[in-house]
Amino acid sequence: MNWQAVKAIYYFEMARFFRTLLQSFLSPVLSTSLYFVVFGAAIGSRMQEVDGVPYGAFIVPGLIMLSVMTQATSNASFGIYFPKFIGTIYELLSAPVNFLEIVIGYVGAAATKALFIGVVILITAALFVDLTIQAPLAMLAFLVLTCLSFALMGFIIGIWAGNFEQLQLVPLLVVTPLVFLGGSFYSISMLPPVWQAISYFNPVVYLISGFRWAFFGIADVPIGLGLLAITTFTAACIGAIWWIFRTGWRIRQ
Repeated sequence: MNWQAVKAIYYFEMARFFRTLLQSFLSPVLSTSLYFVVFGAAIGSRMQEVDGVPYGAFIVPGLIMLSVMTQATSNASFGIYFPKFIGTIYELLSAPVNFLEIVIGYVGAAATKALFIGVVILITAALFVDLTIQAPLAMLAFLVLTCLSFALMGFIIGIWAGNFEQLQLVPLLVVTPLVFLGGSFYSISMLPPVWQAISYFNPVVYLISGFRWAFFGIADVPIGLGLLAITTFTAACIGAIWWIFRTGWRIRQ
């Protein structure tokens, strides 16, 4: 393992993040505050509790997951797409660096950025509502695994994308709707039986449910299914990336 190459890629990607540090942190703080104004004040005044948890606190895990998933996907996809766009990816592929080192560098940086933003949102949310985390280790595990898995998916999207429009297609039309329909701002048990059954086909439900369990000890699905879902998704993304580098799909073509 060429750790020097991994560090070079990682530091380069993180340097781009820190050059826009104010915007990177200001945006999630403002969006989180707006969500609390709209959902916490407007809706929360009519719906006091969900499963015994104050509504303002109930939506916090969903807010964090929404930002973490979209940020991890977008950062990783742009990180690998831009070298393709300007042609420097061929210099990287010709260097004595294997695919695993490239993936660790780009995906690690994207996951770190998303993790930073998740922590910022958690701190911002704590200013609005009283939060208690019943299982901190489980919360951290779900957060890190979600950052990694969606960064891996973003890496695949960045390789697949042929232009900047396609780069934003999946995060906007797939990831964000799945998160909103995955119980971010409500409990699945509040839905009619038919929609409950349909919701269980949404993989994001299992991630948000497990993450919320770490905060409040309540979940729409068993915690084991959540861990299985995120582990399976991560393994599938790693397998897809291995195949991409093995065949050169969308990289050497």
